[in-house]
Amino acid sequence: MTERDWQLQTPISAVVFDCDGTLTTIEGVNELAKHHHVYDAVEAMTTEAMGQTGINPALYEKRLQLIQPSQQQIQQLAEQYIKHRTPDSEIVIQILQRLNKKIFLLSAGMNPAVSLFGEMLRIPPSHIYAVNLFFDEQGRYLDFDHDSPLIHNNGKREIVYDLQHQYPHLLHIGDGLNDFSTHDIVTRFIGYGGVYFRENLKSQCQYYIETLSLSPILPLCLTADEHQQLTKEENQVYQKGMLAIEEQRVKVG
Repeated sequence: MTERDWQLQTPISAVVFDCDGTLTTIEGVNELAKHHHVYDAVEAMTTEAMGQTGINPALYEKRLQLIQPSQQQIQQLAEQYIKHRTPDSEIVIQILQRLNKKIFLLSAGMNPAVSLFGEMLRIPPSHIYAVNLFFDEQGRYLDFDHDSPLIHNNGKREIVYDLQHQYPHLLHIGDGLNDFSTHDIVTRFIGYGGVYFRENLKSQCQYYIETLSLSPILPLCLTADEHQQLTKEENQVYQKGMLAIEEQRVKVG
C-alpha cells in the first residue's frame, strides 16, 4: 500500500486506548500476582484471555481470588503503570489532544490503578473506564463490580458503540481480543503487538503495530491536512511512525 491508500481522509474525532499491554508495557494483574506468589497461574489465565478465549466473569473472579490484592497495592500499581508506560505514549496523546481529538482509556484492568494512571497521562477522569474493586475499612480486598461490562469479552464493544453516538469517527487501539471486538464498528481499529505479539490477532487486523513505540498511531490516525499542522517536534514523532511503516514493522492492509 502507498501512503495515499491507507491515510485517513476524514478526521478522527476520538481515540480509544487500551491500558495494559498498550499504554503500559505491563499487565497489572500479573504484576500483582508476583507479590502473592501466584504469578504462573494468573499469567496463564491472562494470556489465554487476551489471545484465545477473551475475558469472562469466571476468569476475572478466579484471578482476583488468587491474588486478594490490597487497596494499597492497587494504588501503587498506578505508579508501576506510569514507570512502565509505552514509549511515545505521552507525546502521542498530547499531539492528538492538541488536534482536538478526545482521548478515552478503556480497560478491563482495575480501579483505582487505571484511573490514577489515566489522570497521570492527562486523560479526563470521565473518559476513563475500568473495573471497580471493593475493599473493607482496613483496605483488604472484598470483591469487584460484577455489573461492569468490561468483565465480558464484548464489554468494550458495548461502550465504544455508545461513544460513537457522540464521536462517530472513532479509532481504537489495543492488544487483546476484547479490544478487537470493536473492529467492525469503529472507523479504524489498530492492533498493537509491540509488547505482547499475538499472531492470531495480527492475522485478523488490517492494521497491526509491531514496534514498542506508539508513534505509528500518528500516521495511521491523522489526515494529510492534520499532518501539516504538526510542529517540528511533533513531526519527528510522526516520521518515526512513518519509518516503522516503511520498514514493514506495521501491517497496513
